[in-house]
Amino acid sequence: MAEFDIWVYRPDAGYQAGTDIVGYKVEATDGSIGKISKHSEEVGASYLVVDTGAWIFGKDVLLPAGTIRLIDTAEEKVYVDRTKDQIKDAPEFDAARHAGEPSHLEQFAKYYGRPHM
Repeated sequence: MAEFDIWVYRPDAGYQAGTDIVGYKVEATDGSIGKISKHSEEVGASYLVVDTGAWIFGKDVLLPAGTIRLIDTAEEKVYVDRTKDQIKDAPEFDAARHAGEPSHLEQFAKYYGRPHM
């Protein structure tokens, strides 16, 4: 299996630079997990922040762009290649810490860099 950068949108995911996907629903492999509250197009560090709402008590989670399988602009949905449990168990996204520590993304890289089913 080829290595890929989890911080880069996959070429076949349908992402178009400049497209505002805030508010899109996020679908895990086993169901809906919330809505996008923020997204980054930063080269080599692209990601989504998903507001999971009441599903896991309002936790914000970060999903690297490489976890996105498909962006459906007609349905305003983003499909990711992780299960709800994998996303629920991810480190929590802390906006203040993220802004102050460039290394903050490393914990997400370690978590999402694990092999998945």
